[in-house]
Amino acid sequence: LCQFDLKEKRSFFGQRKDYWDFLCQGLARRREEHEGVRFVTSLDKLKTPVGRGRAFLRYCLVHRQLAESLQLCLLDPESLREWYYARSPFLSPQRRAEILGSLYELDGVTFHLAL
Repeated sequence: LCQFDLKEKRSFFGQRKDYWDFLCQGLARRREEHEGVRFVTSLDKLKTPVGRGRAFLRYCLVHRQLAESLQLCLLDPESLREWYYARSPFLSPQRRAEILGSLYELDGVTFHLAL
């Protein structure tokens, strides 16, 4: 879902940006740094934005923070339009609510994933 209809963006050095960059931007609006972002950026083995994004998703699932973290990123409609094309379910208020509702249900599931 995070990659579906994501606009192609590149960093200053030409590296392709991915949903990891979108998540970092969305979570940067908080007063304090997100623990998941801090954890993922500390992992030297991760070299690509996709790998960092996957590690972040695993971290959030283990710590039951995925719905809340994604919801913080989806609060700004202008940012969503900057990162996603019109077909993205994140741009539809109804689909966004359905996705977040399902993710909040996942908070009741215990995940044991290798971080």
